[in-house]
Amino acid sequence: MNTEFYLNRDYHVSKQKAKLVVETIKNQKGIIVNDKLVNFYVNIPFCPTRCAYCNFVSTEVSCMQNLVPKYLEALIREIRGIRAFMMDKCYMVKNIYIGGGTPTTLSAEDLDRLLSELHFMDAEFTVECGRPDTITKEKLDVLQKHHVDRISINPQTFSDKTLKLIGRRTTTKQLLEAYALSLNYDFKVNMDLIAGLPNESYRTFKRSLDIAVELQPANITVHTLAIKNNSYLANENIKYSPDIEKMITYSYTKLKESGYAPYYIYRQKHMMGNFENVGYCKPNTACRFNIESMEELNSVIAVGAGGISKRVWRLEKHVERSANVKDINEYLNRVDEMVERKIKLFS
Repeated sequence: MNTEFYLNRDYHVSKQKAKLVVETIKNQKGIIVNDKLVNFYVNIPFCPTRCAYCNFVSTEVSCMQNLVPKYLEALIREIRGIRAFMMDKCYMVKNIYIGGGTPTTLSAEDLDRLLSELHFMDAEFTVECGRPDTITKEKLDVLQKHHVDRISINPQTFSDKTLKLIGRRTTTKQLLEAYALSLNYDFKVNMDLIAGLPNESYRTFKRSLDIAVELQPANITVHTLAIKNNSYLANENIKYSPDIEKMITYSYTKLKESGYAPYYIYRQKHMMGNFENVGYCKPNTACRFNIESMEELNSVIAVGAGGISKRVWRLEKHVERSANVKDINEYLNRVDEMVERKIKLFS
């Protein structure tokens, strides 16, 4: 039986969405799964500013600058503690992902120190750079030195008016300059866009997507705006964009025509119009970490404040989670406990 037909008939999935699901699954083939393979996630909970739609565990770095050295010390302590356990139990790291927050709020020196602790053989290595105002040649040199092969440079929109409205103190000009700088290296670059941002029309979103496609990064991820609890937008009367379905439909059509293919898809709570987030990639540039995390194919060992480790038992089809404390000061005081939690989960 045709899978698209089955999804449409038995689960009432629209023909367009059923096609998207089938294409995404097709582009996820070739992922190696094994209970001894793990992904390693590092959380850096600092950002230049807090975006209006964000409810992640992150803090404006200017307010917490005095804690950054202490956080880095604790993070390295946690990495070393769990790494010794992993070696003893023969766990192999398949993918490394440093997220947040904005990891490149760290100085080049601090990034160098952190990345020196994360050398695992043949691992895909991704660092979220996110904000263009945090990207410098010195930092990109450090990433290259430590064999990082994937970075993100996220516009969210190419409208300076919207960027200001959502609390991102950056401009389109800064984004283009940061992207041009990244082209001097061999990084696979991802760009994120958000459909349904406040006061954005279909025309504004279309312009942003067209610009992103013209730049030709390896991956483009199209998010649907989610009004998350504890975000600034949750306290505002944000109206549902009547153009959001048109935005999502255009992104699929435009990206497919431009040589991109959907390779991971997921939903969150409170998403406008009950749409989805979709990652698109050029051939042979899919991010394994994204696929494996969303599909829960391999375990994740997560370090840092707010990091959520996840152990996957493939044969038993069973998943268990263990979360680090979110508060940075609590994390600093209880980092050894965070190591013990993961040792207990993965023993």
